[in-house]
Amino acid sequence: MRLSIEQFKQIMDQIGRDIEDRKDYLSELDRAVGDGDHGVTMSLGWEAIRNKLREYEGEDCGAMCKEMGMVFLNAVGSSVGPLYATAFIRGSGVLQGKAELEEEDITNFWLAAVNGIRERGKAEIGDKTMIDTWLPAAEALQNSREKGMGVAESFREAVRAGEAGMKSTAELVSRKGRSSRIGDRAVGHIDPGAASAWVILSSFSQALDDIEAGG
Repeated sequence: MRLSIEQFKQIMDQIGRDIEDRKDYLSELDRAVGDGDHGVTMSLGWEAIRNKLREYEGEDCGAMCKEMGMVFLNAVGSSVGPLYATAFIRGSGVLQGKAELEEEDITNFWLAAVNGIRERGKAEIGDKTMIDTWLPAAEALQNSREKGMGVAESFREAVRAGEAGMKSTAELVSRKGRSSRIGDRAVGHIDPGAASAWVILSSFSQALDDIEAGG
């Protein structure tokens, strides 16, 4: 599988639409553990990305992703802004100068992005954050690719691992962010950041499946 820059744009635009569709659900999750604005925050960030994608006329996926990171940061004032900005900027380095992406580029983009989130946020699995989704997903992606699976199939494995990680946050006491202030009252609720991470992951995976199927 190869992705042209136009296909990559379309996939990122679809992620933004899926985030918008789930905005109310994500905010509902956040009302249980935080200030209830996570869905709105993510929607604003991805709306800025979608606007940038419409404006971008270059042929460099790396430069485009760097701009995506910057507009997300400018649009989002909360702590999630620097995390996803770092993700896109880290990922952009892998794609620098490329107008077409090979399967290895797609894989390495996401591995670099997740590593950026982890380093910036200093969270680990079990802290009840988006890392509970992203890190298992990245590990499954890498392991699947090392076994020789194609990138679309590997992303399906990543989605399954990320979903399990997301669901596990319902049993955790938060150790990071605003939800850490409510202690045991966070137990029983899925972390909204883990949920929005899974929306991004599953949306990207579905887009790869559609492209692979010729859709």
